[in-house]
Amino acid sequence: MKNLVNIVLLSILLVSCKQQIQPSDVVKINGYWEIEKVVFDQGKEKEYGVNQNFDYFQIDTNNKGIRKKVAPQLDGTFLVNDAYENVTVRFQDDKTFLDYSTPYMKYSEEIIELTAEELVVTNAQKKEYHYKKATAINLLGDGKKTK
Repeated sequence: MKNLVNIVLLSILLVSCKQQIQPSDVVKINGYWEIEKVVFDQGKEKEYGVNQNFDYFQIDTNNKGIRKKVAPQLDGTFLVNDAYENVTVRFQDDKTFLDYSTPYMKYSEEIIELTAEELVVTNAQKKEYHYKKATAINLLGDGKKTK
């Protein structure tokens, strides 16, 4: 019985642990991100196989920057246009938010997890977006890496 109590307590502790995003972690956001899946508030998931667009983040040391949608090309480059969203990283009550603004709207997403290879955010509709750091596309199959 004592072991059962210990297992339950340990399980609760592990489940309740949430990554604390530090200001020094913000630089991990910079770069190209590919969406892997969306988890809806009912627990249903939508997996993404191949993405036509990636998100590109560029955040400076003042926690301000931009997010752009970019289209990956077969040669490893990206097509971009002039459209972007302004982004501000906000720390509030042990939570970290990405605040977006355009001339037409403003909205926020909470960062749930951030590593060098993974980004998970949730929005006001309780949709959880799972991203992975984008890698170069190489459909040639020749073993050579693209830049």
